Amino acid sequence: MAIKKNKKKKKVIKVIPRGQVFIKATYNNTIVTLTDPAGNVISWSSAGKMGFKGPKKATPYAASVIVRNAVEGVKEYGLKEVQVFVKGVGMGRESAVRSLYANGLEISGIKDVTPIPHNGCRPPGVRRV
Repeated sequence: MAIKKNKKKKKVIKVIPRGQVFIKATYNNTIVTLTDPAGNVISWSSAGKMGFKGPKKATPYAASVIVRNAVEGVKEYGLKEVQVFVKGVGMGRESAVRSLYANGLEISGIKDVTPIPHNGCRPPGVRRV
């Protein structure tokens, strides 16, 4: 009786010279996602994934550690130039963008995509006691 071995396909790594970076910086956390131009995720990282807990997750230092981790996952794809989309109001916004540049990625543009309500929801009524 012959034993059948499972042969795995060799992983083909595509070279992606340009990409996009989405930074979501909230008061509680910072999430960084690196994608190809079509929006397919290549690498991502967050403060919780890196072991930060509680209020430390939203700090600028945590943001720089997150970016370093996310960029390490992209090295094999040959990503050089990125377009940055920043969303949110957290403390990690600016330091995340700075550490992208410090980790060897060339930034072609930065866009703030924080959602702003155009008169939004109806405010709650006056509290009656």
